[in-house]
Amino acid sequence: MDERHDSKRKALQEHGAMNARASAVTSDQDRKRIVRLLIEDATLIKADKITVNIRFKGGTAKTLTLPAPLRTWEERTTPPEVIRQINQLLDTYTDAGVAAELNRQGYLSSMKHPFTPYNVAKLRRKYGLKCRYDRLRDKGLYTASEMATELGVARTTIRIWYAHGLLKGYEYNDRGERLYELPPQDQRPKKQQGQQGRLSKRGQYSPFTPHAANEVHHGP
Repeated sequence: MDERHDSKRKALQEHGAMNARASAVTSDQDRKRIVRLLIEDATLIKADKITVNIRFKGGTAKTLTLPAPLRTWEERTTPPEVIRQINQLLDTYTDAGVAAELNRQGYLSSMKHPFTPYNVAKLRRKYGLKCRYDRLRDKGLYTASEMATELGVARTTIRIWYAHGLLKGYEYNDRGERLYELPPQDQRPKKQQGQQGRLSKRGQYSPFTPHAANEVHHGP
């Protein structure tokens, strides 16, 4: 009786193996049948990793170790590397510029989509990263109103001087608003009258402070 059972089992095993090799696509039912023929029992242990202890028919044993699948919230968590990259890029770019640079470098959001300014702003707030405005203020840059007061002119004059290269400004948001760098005393523009006051004939201001060396300048 045992011999007949063993022979039948071996025949089924060979038949199942042949079917698996002969068919490029094996049905789930065939797979289950082959597993039942080959495996006596299996023990699954879930921890930091998944361990599977398999005992085959005939006494052979094998242990497999697999990485545990990520939980849903883990799959949607932005990697620390991306957060560090955003923090570094904010020293030079606005949210839109950061998103463009991340996409250029091949990074994807937690939802596996290209970055947008909205994604960057959301992550910036979530992880408490300083915005571009605060970073520039920490470096001592002035608002248009503050610069106008410092130089004794109107705010519109500050924008005109910036447009003609007499002042250096850096965008701090995606609406084109900017902060300005105060030139040294001997390079500060002054409002002049007559032919000598033509902006096209006045020298442009060259920034001197170390923090401006790596800044990206956006047009007016």
